[in-house]
This record gives sequence, structure tokens and C-alpha cells, in this order.
Amino acid sequence: MDRRTWSPVRWARNGEVRLAFDTWGEENGGDPILLIMGMGINRQWWPDDLCRALAEQGFSVARYDNRDSGESTYLPPVRTRKPFTALMRRRGDAYTAEDMADDAIAVMDELGWGSAHVFGISLGGAIAQRVAIGHPDRVRTLTSMAAVPADVSGPGLLRYINLFSMARLVRWNHPATREGAIQGSLDIARFCASSRRPFDEEEARERAERLVDHGSRDNLAHSRQIGAQWHGPGIDAITVPTLVIHGQDDPLIRPRAAADIASRVPGARPVVLPGVGHDVPGFARRPVAELIRGLADEAPASSGSR
Repeated sequence: MDRRTWSPVRWARNGEVRLAFDTWGEENGGDPILLIMGMGINRQWWPDDLCRALAEQGFSVARYDNRDSGESTYLPPVRTRKPFTALMRRRGDAYTAEDMADDAIAVMDELGWGSAHVFGISLGGAIAQRVAIGHPDRVRTLTSMAAVPADVSGPGLLRYINLFSMARLVRWNHPATREGAIQGSLDIARFCASSRRPFDEEEARERAERLVDHGSRDNLAHSRQIGAQWHGPGIDAITVPTLVIHGQDDPLIRPRAAADIASRVPGARPVVLPGVGHDVPGFARRPVAELIRGLADEAPASSGSR
């Protein structure tokens, strides 16, 4: 793995929030694509193989840390301490989902991108949907993976979340040590993977050990992220070309979430990936990059401002 392909860390700002980001292949002048990671996860957890595959497909890749994760700004504590409790509430305490969508635009502004293809996974998929709703002129295409519909909140999410799996995650309690953090990352990686395919523990352990100091084990930060509420239009207002990807074996978010997103977003294309869980395993990375390339090639030339 060649980590030199990532640029040094750069910074964007949305008000008082400072956002860390870096790029892969920007110097090649490819089509810009912005990657948005899920809850509490550092941008460096995007698989290098996937980013390399996107670059080989002609994209210039940028990834950033959401607020309350990685090297970006952490906000003050709020009353709601548990992520599941925050998820079920209809009111966020710290900031809005619109704020998180605007963070993505702030990164694009710093990069000088008038528009970009946007690809988000898990909570990042919901954020990507909201970017497409709130800033359609800045989004060329939207790819949402392993995500719920971005306009659903509170008890309405129970339709899409596997509560038994969520309960397992909530019960985990790893020691607050380096070794505990590595084991926690391994357990989560194993949990997210498809149960129908062999788990690549070697890759998972290497990544957990390499990024042990870059993850977030702050449940308060997770609660602030997942509790951020959306107040804008519904996802049926999305007008950009849209791809909705979901793993057939996702243990956390039911595939019906992808079906519902695709049924409500005009012209959206649903793709269910066999043998994929709540992750992007090695064998799926190049196909995912090819799917996004296909979406970009089929998009009307007028999609997004240039």
C-alpha cells in the first residue's frame, strides 16, 4: 500500500468548525469526487484500494473528517450521551444535519470545486443525500451506500435498522487502552462484514493497528453526529443522477432502505451487492468504482455546475 499518494492534510472552515481533508490524484485533473465517511469514523478508514480504483477510473478523490470525528473540530458535550438514544430523538442538541451537509460544501469550496460527484457510506450516505437536496447545483452525481433515507428520523428509523444488531453494538465495552481500541475496531469490522464470506482479519488488523490513534471512541461525539436532525425537503426533491448501493448481507441497515431510497428519488438506480455487509470489502472495491464511473458517464452534461 502506497500512502504517499495522499496529499498532506489540508483544512476547510464552516463557521467555527475546522474540517480536515486530503486528496488522492488531484494533480491528475480527474473528475472531482468527494467521499463522506460514516458515524465517528476518521477519513483514513476509506480503503486505499477503493480510492486507488476511483483514481484509475478517472476521478480526483477528496475525503474529509466530519465534524466530531478525526482531526476536525469536536463540539461541546450535550445532554444526550448514548448514540441510540440520540438516534431515536426528533431533536438534536448540538447542530443540524444541514450544518453537516454544509461542511461538505466548505471542503469543496476550499478545493476550488464548483461541483463534484459525491459518495457517502452509512451516515455519510445520508449526509450525501442531504448535500444533493440542499445544494443540487454543487452535485454532479450522488452515490449513497449502506444508508437510510436522509429525511427519516426518530421512530421512523426502526423500519430500517436491525435492532438486534444495534443492541450488540451498544453492549460492547472495550477497555480504554490502545489494545482495547484495536480489539474494538476488529470486532466492529467483523460485525460489519458479510457472514457469508471469509472475514479478512489480516487486513482488518493491519488497518486497526495503523489507525488506532485516528479513530473516535467518544460516544458523546457519536451522539451529536447521529442526533443531528434534517429540516429540509424530502429525498424526493433530489434531482441529480443517483446510485443507491447496499450490501445484501448488511447486518445493521436492512436492504429495504436502499429500495425505499431508490423508489423515492426520481430515476435512481438501486444496486444490491451479494456477499457485502455494512462495508466495502476488497472484492467489491473495483466494481463499486466502476459503478460510480458508469453513473458519471451517463449523467447529463448539465448535471452540477462546472
